[in-house]
Amino acid sequence: MENHSTTRVVLLACGSFNPITNMHLRMFELARDHLEDTGQYRVVKGIISPVGDGYNKKGLIEASHRLEMARLATETSDWITVDSWESLQPEWVETCKVVRHHYNELLTSEQSKDDVDTVKFAKKRRVEENSFEGSSHHRKRGDPQLMLLCGADVLESFGVPNLWKPEDIAEIVGDYGVVCITRSGSDSLKFVHQSDALWKHRKNIHLVTEWVTNEISATHVRRALRRGRSVRYLLPDSVLYYIQQHELYSSESEQKNAGVILAPLQRYTS
Repeated sequence: MENHSTTRVVLLACGSFNPITNMHLRMFELARDHLEDTGQYRVVKGIISPVGDGYNKKGLIEASHRLEMARLATETSDWITVDSWESLQPEWVETCKVVRHHYNELLTSEQSKDDVDTVKFAKKRRVEENSFEGSSHHRKRGDPQLMLLCGADVLESFGVPNLWKPEDIAEIVGDYGVVCITRSGSDSLKFVHQSDALWKHRKNIHLVTEWVTNEISATHVRRALRRGRSVRYLLPDSVLYYIQQHELYSSESEQKNAGVILAPLQRYTS
């Protein structure tokens, strides 16, 4: 029987996933355990949203490959899915707009479960269309909540000049919430304490400690692949086979976008 006192939560992870690793998948499991242990939440879905090619990050291979690897990695999961919307956009899309998009998709899905008339549905679509450029976050009692799932590096990147718009940080953390998986060498609680913007919404920031230390990173995986070293058991076998089949991650691919300014820095400093 469903406990109506708990809030249903959908976890959204945005990033390069270049390539997706076991640690990316572990983040979802850790976040779900943490939230459900509070007795306040029930995690019903996880979404992986790889960034588009327009992000211009050095070494970022084509979104089509990153999407397929993410799909392969999640094919045995009964609750984590992969969404291509962000990857298919012609230009880089700010994370805040990605969050809005998925929240509106979530509301539309919820609404389709109800017997609503055409007028109400048309009104909802107008709200959704207008929300791409501005927040329309008005969650009613019983509506699911969308939270951004990230690592400590993303949380701490909020403090990097010109990487995020202050109003986007306020909206993501204040209106939706963040679940951050901490890592060794970082002090996420201290970072939140030192940031006025994050401290203001500290109740919406869930810091999760990974007690089984796991330092797998996509950067380390790419380096090992370039050097012909084994990366088995660092990422799902299906992903490894895909990389081998398509001969991904070479010294040449690591130089892709070298010298190109990262999309957010280019946009916010121009």
